Amino acid sequence: MDKPRAPRAAKPRKGRGEGMASFDGLGVSPGIAIGPAYVHGVETPTIAECAIAPDQVDGEIKRFRAAVEVSLKQLAKLKRKTGALPPAAAEELGFLLDAHTQMLSQSRLVRGAERRIAENLAMAETAVRAETDAIAEAFEAMDDSYLAQRVQEVREVGGRLMRNLTQTPWGAFKNLPPEAIVVSEEITPADTAVMDPEKIGGFATAIGGAEGHTAIMARALGLPAVLGVAALVGAVRPGDTVIVDGGEGRVIVRPTPGALERYERKRLEFEKAERQLSRLTKLPSVSRDGASFTLMANLELPREVDQARAAGAAGVGLLRSEFLFMNRDDVPGEDEQFEQLATIVRGMEGKSVTVRTLDVGGEKLASALGDLSPGPNPALGLRAIRLSLKRPELLDAQLAAILRAGALGPVRVLVPMVATPDEMVAVREAMGRAARRLVRKGVALADPLPPLGAMIEIPGAALAADALARVCDFFALGTNDLTMYTLAIDRGDEQVAHLYNPLHPAVLRLIQFTAEAALRNRIPVSICGEIAGDPRFTALLAGLGIRELSMSPIKIPRVKSRVRALDLAAASARARAVMDESDAGRIAELVDGFNESFAKAG
Repeated sequence: MDKPRAPRAAKPRKGRGEGMASFDGLGVSPGIAIGPAYVHGVETPTIAECAIAPDQVDGEIKRFRAAVEVSLKQLAKLKRKTGALPPAAAEELGFLLDAHTQMLSQSRLVRGAERRIAENLAMAETAVRAETDAIAEAFEAMDDSYLAQRVQEVREVGGRLMRNLTQTPWGAFKNLPPEAIVVSEEITPADTAVMDPEKIGGFATAIGGAEGHTAIMARALGLPAVLGVAALVGAVRPGDTVIVDGGEGRVIVRPTPGALERYERKRLEFEKAERQLSRLTKLPSVSRDGASFTLMANLELPREVDQARAAGAAGVGLLRSEFLFMNRDDVPGEDEQFEQLATIVRGMEGKSVTVRTLDVGGEKLASALGDLSPGPNPALGLRAIRLSLKRPELLDAQLAAILRAGALGPVRVLVPMVATPDEMVAVREAMGRAARRLVRKGVALADPLPPLGAMIEIPGAALAADALARVCDFFALGTNDLTMYTLAIDRGDEQVAHLYNPLHPAVLRLIQFTAEAALRNRIPVSICGEIAGDPRFTALLAGLGIRELSMSPIKIPRVKSRVRALDLAAASARARAVMDESDAGRIAELVDGFNESFAKAG
C-alpha cells in the first residue's frame, strides 16, 4: 500500500561514520533519492562594502530594526505551521525556532549590529555579517560542544537578516548538480511547479504535511520527499551527500559507505518493483469479475503528458489550466492558450483531455489578473467559476481556446467550484457564443461541441447533484476540496491538517449521493481527488459505483494492479457495510480490513 508511515522523533541520530546523521520526518512521496545537497534559499546575498554618513545612522538603524521585525514574523509563521507535526518533531523544531527568535530579541547579535552601525558607520548588512562572524568565531574558540553547535544557528539567523535587508528572495532552482537533493525550511507549491525531475532527485523540508499541495506535487512529479524534519537545514552543507527515503520518512546526511551501499540496494529494489508495475501499462483496467474501469491522469503542466502516456493513462481526467496564468504579469490571449492546449491534446494521441477552466482566487491569486483582493475569507470568496463569470473576457478567451483545441482531439470542459445549476447554464451560454463567433471566422470546431461538466467539490453541489445533472454532461468529484469544505478544515494549515479525513461519513455520503445522481441521470462521474490515486480507497470507490478515476500519472500502475485483482461483488458488499457506519474510525477499520484480506489472498 502506498501509504506513508507515521514519523518518529525528528532528533538526529549519529551513525558510526564520522559526521553521519539520520533524521526522521513524514514520508509523503515514496522512493529513494541519493545525491548532493542543494540547500535552497539560505545563500547569503553578496553585499557591497561602503560606509554611511553620520546623518544616516538613525535611518540605517531603523532599516535594520525593520528587517528584524520581518525576520521575527517569518519565524512566528513557521512556528505556527508546526502544529500538525508529530509531537517529538514539533517540539524539536519549536525549540530551534525559539532559539532563532531569541537571537533576534535584543540579543548580542542585535545589540552588536546596532553598535557597529552607530560607532563604525557600517551599513546594516556589513554590521550583521561582521557581528555574526565575531559571535561564530568566539563560540568556535570555546571548548564547549553545545556552543559549537550554536554556530550554525547564529549563521542561519544572520543569513535571514541579510536576505531581508537586501530583499533577496529565496533562490530559484538553478545551477543544480545532477540528482540534487533540495533541502529547505519550506517548499511552496510554486517551488514544486518549477522543479525538473530530470535534474532533482528528491527533497526534504522542515515544514509540511502529507495532505498539502506540496506533497501532492511531489507525488505527481514522482520525487521522493520527506517533510517535517526538524533541524535539518542547519545540519546540511551544500554538496553533502544526502539520502531521502520517501517511503520510510527518513533523511540521512553524509552517509557512511555501508549506509550508502544499503540504500543503493533499496533504491534498486524499489525501481525493480516500479518496473514490474509498469508492465501493466498495456493491460486493460478490468476487475476479476469483468467490470471495466477508466484510469486517467491529472496534469498540472504540459510536460507531464509524456508521463501520462508512459503510465498507460486512458486520458486526462483533469488538466489544471492555471499554469497558463501563473508567473507572469499579463493575461494569456486566446491564441497562446490554444497553442498550449493543442500541444497537450495532440500529445494524448486521440485520448480524451478534460480541461478545467481557470481555478484561481483566494490562496491561488495570479498576478496576471491584476489587483484582485482575496477578501476576508479567500476559500469562500471570489474564485474559480465565480471569478470567471465576473470577468467574462477571461472565460470567453479560455472557452474559445478549448473549443479550437477540440478540433484536434476529444476534449471536455470542466467547471470548478460549481454551486448552482444557473452557473452551468451561464457557462453553456458563453460556450455557445464563443462557438458562434469562431464559426463566423471560419475556425474548425468539433461537432458536436465538447461535453460540459461540473466539478462537485462543494457540499451544496453534491446535495443538489440531481438538479445539476440535468444541465451537465458529466460530473468530476473533487474530493480534496469536498472534504475540506465538508469538515471546515484547511489541509494547508498544519495546525488542523491532521483532522482532514476523506473517510468521514459525511464526505462518503456526499460522494455516494453524487454518484447515484449521475447514474440516475445517465451521465459519467469520475473522481479526481487524491483518494483516486490511493489503492487504499479503490475497492470502496468501486463499491460506491465509481468507474472513472483520475490521478497523478505515477499512481496509475498501483491502482490498476488493485483494480485487476478486485472482486466487484465483494467490494460492493463492503461499501454497503461502510455506508451503514457513522464512526470514521470504524469505517477506516472496515476499509483497511478489506484491503488486508485482499493482500493475504493475493
